[in-house]
Amino acid sequence: MTFPALNHVALTVHDLNVSGPWYRELIGADPVLDEHTEAGFRHLVWQFDNGTLFGIHQHDRAVGAEDFTEFRAGLDHVGFGCATRTELEQWVARLDSLGVGHGGIVDAPYGSGLSFRDPDGIALEFFAPPS
Repeated sequence: MTFPALNHVALTVHDLNVSGPWYRELIGADPVLDEHTEAGFRHLVWQFDNGTLFGIHQHDRAVGAEDFTEFRAGLDHVGFGCATRTELEQWVARLDSLGVGHGGIVDAPYGSGLSFRDPDGIALEFFAPPS
């Protein structure tokens, strides 16, 4: 049996009115879904060219206002795949144009990464395999 491919990622954000426009600008497209569910959350969902779905959720239930940290059990970061290091360089320019801070491209034997954070501090990364 083959292990299934990643189908979707869903992140919880504090405020869709802040995070929604930020992700629209980053992704460069409108979500394919914007709904408030009977389950008690509103979500925006994008579909990437490879079929993977990426969503952000804001739950109706109130919780503490603390920021995300990858040092708690749970999500460490979300990595978006790039084909080449050149594509990462294009993302550096795009993040710069959007005013999104980042750590620059970091090269390692297993590939190159470009780390940054969303408005809630959620760790995100663009990653390319080694040349």
